Amino acid sequence: MSSQPDEHVSVAPTQLPTAPDAIELRHLRAFVTVAEELNFGRAATRLYVSQPALSRQIRALERLIGCDLLRRTTHQVELTLAGEALLDRARRILEAMDEAVVATRAVGGELLARITRYWELVGAADPELHAMRTAYEDLHAQFPAPPEISIRPVTAGGVSSLLLTPASPDAGTVLYLHGGGYIAGSAFGYRALAGALTVAANTTTLVLDYRLAPEHPYPAAVEDALRGYRWLLESGTDPSRITLTGDSVGAHLTLCTLLRIREEQLPMPAAAVLLCPSIDLQFSPHPEPAPEPPQTVMVARFRRRVIGDYLAGYPADSPLVAPLLAALTGLPPLLIQASTGDDRLIDAHRLADHARAHDVPVNVELYPVDTHNFHIFWSFLPEAADALRAAGRFIQDHTDDNHAHPRIRPSA
Repeated sequence: MSSQPDEHVSVAPTQLPTAPDAIELRHLRAFVTVAEELNFGRAATRLYVSQPALSRQIRALERLIGCDLLRRTTHQVELTLAGEALLDRARRILEAMDEAVVATRAVGGELLARITRYWELVGAADPELHAMRTAYEDLHAQFPAPPEISIRPVTAGGVSSLLLTPASPDAGTVLYLHGGGYIAGSAFGYRALAGALTVAANTTTLVLDYRLAPEHPYPAAVEDALRGYRWLLESGTDPSRITLTGDSVGAHLTLCTLLRIREEQLPMPAAAVLLCPSIDLQFSPHPEPAPEPPQTVMVARFRRRVIGDYLAGYPADSPLVAPLLAALTGLPPLLIQASTGDDRLIDAHRLADHARAHDVPVNVELYPVDTHNFHIFWSFLPEAADALRAAGRFIQDHTDDNHAHPRIRPSA
C-alpha cells in the first residue's frame, strides 16, 4: 500500500487546468498510434479495432480536450500544433503506466511469496495440537498491533478478553470473534488484526478468548460469544452500536451467535462483518476446481480436525452449526469480504445468496488476492488494508451517522 500524502499541501497562486476525468488510456493509446502511423487504417490494424471505432475514440478525445489534434484530408493525416504538443506527453503517460503495471505485477508476486512464507510457519509445524497452536500464534506474532490503540484485559461475562480502544472512539463497539478452526487462535494473537479494524472503524473492540476444542467442543465457543454479547448489553452498550465481526471460522461463529441471539430474543446488533468466511464445516467441494491457496497444508490440517475436535459427534448438517441450512430471517445487515483466490470463496457466494433469500441485506466485496484470510497481512498487503478500510466504513455507516474515516497505514 502506498503511503498517504501529507495533510499540508502548498497551493500555487496560479493552477493549471486539470484534465477531464473522462479521458481514458484507450483514448491516448489510440491517438499515439494514429500519430505514429499517420494512417487510420494501419493504426486500426495495430490496435485490433475497426477503423470507425478508432475514429470515434479520436473524436471523443478531441471533444474532451477541446481542440483538434489531427488534420484529416482525403489523402493524408497530419498532426496539428495541439496534437504535436500532446504526442510526447501522451507517450510518457503510456510508458509510465506500462512501467507501473510491470512493477505492480512484480510486487504482487513478491507479496504472495511473502504471504506463502508466513503460512509455511504453520504448515511446517508438527500436526500435534500444541505445535499447531504455537505455530498459529507465531504467525500472528509477526505483526504488531497499531500503536494508535490502547489494549487492556477484561473479563466479559466470565470470558477472558482484550479491550482495544482508539484515542477517541466514535462508532460504537465491535465484538470480534477470531479464526483458527475452533482449535487455535487467541485474543492476544489477534490483537494486530482486530487493532487494525479498530483504527479503521474508530471503534472500541472486544476480542474474546473463547474456549477452544478439543478441550471444549461445541457449543462452548458459541456460549462464550453469547456471554460476551450479553456483557456488552449489560454494560450499557446500545445494541444498535454493536457490530459482530469474525474472520474465517470466526465468521461461522459470528453467524451461529447471531442465530442464538435471535433464538433467545435478545436485541440484534447493528450489523455483522464476515472476513473470508469459512461457513460450511462439511467443506463441500467447489462445483469447479479451485486454485490452491499458499496455506494449503495448514488448511487441510485444520479441516481434518475441526469436525472431529469441535463438533465432537454433533451433526454437521444441523442448522445450529450449518448457517447455510438455517433460516436467516431477522439477521442484521452483513458485509462479506473474500479473496478471489480463496479456495473457500464458494462459502461467501453461497452465504450471500442464502442471506438474500431470507431478506437479509448483504454487501459482498471481493479482492484479487490468492490466499485465505488475507486480512491478517494488512500491514504490507494493499488489498488487505483497503478491505479493512471498507469494513471500517461499513461499521461506521451502520453505527454512527457522524463519523470520520481513519486510515490504516501499512509498514514497509
